[in-house]
Amino acid sequence: MSLKNRLILMNFLQFFIWGSWLITIGGYWFQNKGWSGTEFGAIFSTMGIASLFMPAIAGIIADRWINAEKLLGAFHLAGGVVLFTLPMLDSPTTMFWVMLLNMMFYMPTIALAITVSYSSMNKANMDIVKEYPPIRVFGTIGFIAAMWIVSLLKIETSALQFYVASGASIFLGLYAFTLPKCEVTKNAGKTSFVESLGLKAFALFKNSKMAMFFIFSMLLGASLQLTNMYGDTFLHDFAKIDAYKGLVAVKYPAIIMSISQISETLFILAIPFFLKRFGIKKVMLMSMFAWVLRFGLLGAGNPAEGLWMIILSCIVYGMAFDFFNISGSLYVESETTSDIRASAQGLFMMMTNGFGAIFGSWTSGIIIDTFFKDAAGNFEWVGIWYTFAAYSIVVAVLFAIMFKHKHDPKALENFSH
Repeated sequence: MSLKNRLILMNFLQFFIWGSWLITIGGYWFQNKGWSGTEFGAIFSTMGIASLFMPAIAGIIADRWINAEKLLGAFHLAGGVVLFTLPMLDSPTTMFWVMLLNMMFYMPTIALAITVSYSSMNKANMDIVKEYPPIRVFGTIGFIAAMWIVSLLKIETSALQFYVASGASIFLGLYAFTLPKCEVTKNAGKTSFVESLGLKAFALFKNSKMAMFFIFSMLLGASLQLTNMYGDTFLHDFAKIDAYKGLVAVKYPAIIMSISQISETLFILAIPFFLKRFGIKKVMLMSMFAWVLRFGLLGAGNPAEGLWMIILSCIVYGMAFDFFNISGSLYVESETTSDIRASAQGLFMMMTNGFGAIFGSWTSGIIIDTFFKDAAGNFEWVGIWYTFAAYSIVVAVLFAIMFKHKHDPKALENFSH
């Protein structure tokens, strides 16, 4: 098998594992276990908690002591075992700690997979800028494939989704040991632990513009958690209504939600044009208003005559996610000096996938449990989605007022070339 195909398989499995349960765990949680939204928010926050420190720690280990492909394999083997145990748990508290352990193994593997790809492609004298994106897109395809498989097998509310993820994780763990060797960097020890964790980049908060950017990155990171947590559960809940229970969107909600990931792959291609034409402030505002539209359409839609609104909300997701996540990383790249560029990217990810994920997970669970459940414990979805849309409007207006930035079309030219 060629190196390109080997890396395609690695990326496919990397995100297949995540896609097997990330979007559908809500259906398992609320329709199988019946635990509270606050407890569910705590479970989802484990991804953010693990993202605060584990990717950086794993990077230090891979740089100094253990080859990246071996660490990738070890983490996936351990994660596969943990995923296998999740269905055996009957306490939300125990599940929180076990899921946190799972996330501590999984979250670092995203960066490790990139390291393995770049290292092996460099050794093979491949053009990374040209040849990596077509390889990486198979990660998104893997995520979509997992959602379709879980949905078509009708295990979205079943514990079997964790066994699917566990099997894929163990397979990738074993497969990773066959990947090309990534050398340990002999000079890595010159980098301090503080610098490796990205803490040096906190000096950027002295710059008011960058401070505002990172704060709003956290607030947008919360929006991403909301759609991951509740989208699949929202569609499942229509099965309680006789007029909707037999419809395709209710029978296979993960397939409908996978349109979001398909849209994501398309909007990536539009980012260079939009950034150069409009600049980071307007592109980020587009993302924020896309979140407003995403949540508003979900609130107004239904699986019958309103299905078009749900589908449109999934298409809008591509802009909401890419114009914030990928454009944001490009902005950080263009605004920081080479000595803190890597740690600045780490800080951006910490604010979005770390603090933002924790904020979105915990607060949404508390708000829903307090204000948006009827006497029978059913979700009041219209109020939930419109509240999320109102949150996004507030964030957008504050960002427009507080983030001071003058667009320079030449700022990203060096990066793009």
